Amino acid sequence: MKRSRSSESFLEKTIFASRWLQAPLYVGLIIAQCVYVYQFFVELWHLGHIAFSPAGTVKDPSTLIMLNVLGLIDVVMIANLLIMVIIGGYETFVSRLNLDQHPDQPEWLSHVNAGMLKVKLATALISISSIHLLKTFIEVRSPEFAAAPNSVMWQVIIHCVFVFSAIALAYTDKLMMSSVKAASGPS
Repeated sequence: MKRSRSSESFLEKTIFASRWLQAPLYVGLIIAQCVYVYQFFVELWHLGHIAFSPAGTVKDPSTLIMLNVLGLIDVVMIANLLIMVIIGGYETFVSRLNLDQHPDQPEWLSHVNAGMLKVKLATALISISSIHLLKTFIEVRSPEFAAAPNSVMWQVIIHCVFVFSAIALAYTDKLMMSSVKAASGPS
């Protein structure tokens, strides 16, 4: 009986330690964020090229500037999404970060859990989708866009699916939290 208990204990410790297999995945996401930092500066360089080109050399510079700025915002939002996944995921699934006394600790990190992280990620996806949709609405005026008339419709449908999914996730999380509070009784 004692041997069985020690085998079970070893198995439980091994299962619990397996969470560290996710750590390299978060390091990979940090590397992906480095790629987005590089991409941001490449797009910023293109924006400067458009903004400071001699008059008449760039067709419709105000629209191109707006599209490039939206591209920069898109890169920043994806980088924000990566930070939420890296920090929130590591804190939730691997190990505590022990940042209680750090002055730059993000406010949301103090109450992160898997449900809240899903809602935050869904909200970030909606924001990114909104930027892409806005870029599409601006590009619709260009003659090159006539080749893909269904593109706008599909982007709107996908965006609506993101919105409804986020609402469903938030509602589900709210129901789960209220059932946990009800089960624990009045405070």
